[in-house]
Amino acid sequence: MAASDQSARLLELIQLQHDDGPCLDAFRTARPVTNVNLAAAAGTWPKFALRATEAGFRTVHAFPLRLRKEVIGAMSVFGSNTQLDDADTRIVQSLADVAVIGLLQERAVRRGEVLTERLQDALNSRIVIEQAKGIVAQSRGVTPDEAFALIHRYTRHHGRRLSDVTGDMVRNLPELPDLDVK
Repeated sequence: MAASDQSARLLELIQLQHDDGPCLDAFRTARPVTNVNLAAAAGTWPKFALRATEAGFRTVHAFPLRLRKEVIGAMSVFGSNTQLDDADTRIVQSLADVAVIGLLQERAVRRGEVLTERLQDALNSRIVIEQAKGIVAQSRGVTPDEAFALIHRYTRHHGRRLSDVTGDMVRNLPELPDLDVK
């Protein structure tokens, strides 16, 4: 949810809290809701219409944010006495459609950043695990696979995460935990 000012933000929250309002209607029907006189809308959206008129608005319009046939959100436009004709409605709907492109682009970038961060964490964790395997293999005179089995058994027995145990081992050299689990 985003809003141009605090009054609009509050009105969007009221719609969500009371499950009624023009944005929700636009979202549910995938059609614009235009030229609503808020003074006459008390029967349709009682809480929303009251709060919107108290905030000084007289009209409201709501437009679905669509990706092809899927509605991913809605956008409200509040005014003092603004009436939209068909051309205005098409223009505002076009702006809403452009907003969808921006929202989806931002979402894709954010997902890419999260994925990159997770992959980097996994790589860093794998490096530390390999270092710990080498340390244990060297100190115990076992193969790296046997060292990993010892570390893994230790983590299960003590209920700890592999990355935490191996991180501690690498950071706290020359001390090693007693990996013999009975």
